[in-house]
Amino acid sequence: MVRKEEGSDRLVSREGNPDDQVGELEGEKSLRPAVLREYVGQTKIKENLRLFIEAARLRGDALDHVLLAGPPGLGKTTLAHIIAQEMTSQLHTVSGPNVEKKGDLAAILTNLQPRDVLFIDEVHRLPKAIEEVLYSAMEDFKLDLIMGQGPGARTLRIDLPRFTLVGATTRTGLLSSPLRDRFGVPLRLDFYPHEELQQIVERSAGLLGVDIEPEASLEVARRSRGTPRIANRLLKRVRDFAQVRAKSSRITLSIAQDALKLFEVDGRGLDPLDRKFLRALLEKFDGGPVGIETLASALGEERETLEDVYEPYLLQEGFIQRTPRGRLATRIAYEHLGLPGAKTLPVQDKLFE
Repeated sequence: MVRKEEGSDRLVSREGNPDDQVGELEGEKSLRPAVLREYVGQTKIKENLRLFIEAARLRGDALDHVLLAGPPGLGKTTLAHIIAQEMTSQLHTVSGPNVEKKGDLAAILTNLQPRDVLFIDEVHRLPKAIEEVLYSAMEDFKLDLIMGQGPGARTLRIDLPRFTLVGATTRTGLLSSPLRDRFGVPLRLDFYPHEELQQIVERSAGLLGVDIEPEASLEVARRSRGTPRIANRLLKRVRDFAQVRAKSSRITLSIAQDALKLFEVDGRGLDPLDRKFLRALLEKFDGGPVGIETLASALGEERETLEDVYEPYLLQEGFIQRTPRGRLATRIAYEHLGLPGAKTLPVQDKLFE
């Protein structure tokens, strides 16, 4: 069973949620770029992939195995689809935690055709026994299966077509070295600057038939945590606000600001859960340092939830620091929340300006 991230129903969660898949009849699924030239951002990755794909096509061979690493929502799944499309190959998709038995993996591998692309999401969560089966499949395109038990056991070796394994991971450090080393094309996706997110918002708005002002698309981009998935999700909700509350067919800057204020996503992309974390750190523990277990108890959350859901963006934006003595709030956190200790604007003006 695939673990659902706690808080993944948040509007600013980087994890996918059911809302990202609704509205197929409106064309939401077409927001995913189909080819490299439509993919915005990650310029160096696109250049490298274009080179490797073209070389593989000229040789009539499968692309080398690709490892896509980086936080959720940056486009790893989209790149897997694009690789299959550019290679004119069939894409087969599976989630790492769902491959529980060697027979499951064997069934997938033996159904592949030459140059097919096998995409394994959360590849770092593959069971160790499954990983070991993958080693020979990736390196030698052979599948070794043990038939029977005890003295009568024998090894059956099955030839596999040359295929491309695309693995996606949010935690490269959890990959075993033997598996990681078998990916010939390791790529790491970075967070997007506001300008590239604005391009994504405007492209998505065009596909959705939404008229949006450049200032409004930039405002949505600014609050999207550097993540295309969040940008598209916020765009859809701002569109809903414009249609229902503002009675407007055009998203202006003021409409976007009013919508995002209603959804409690402030000017830095923080939501109520983020601000709850910061206020606890600042008001209950004088800004720290405070141990993660103590902070978790004060918030009524599990330690893992703080580390996986709350902290990554706060660390990325410099609101908190991890120190040997615990979590420590920075000057930016005081300024953003308008709390004593920094010269700031009033809280509400600062949060949603």
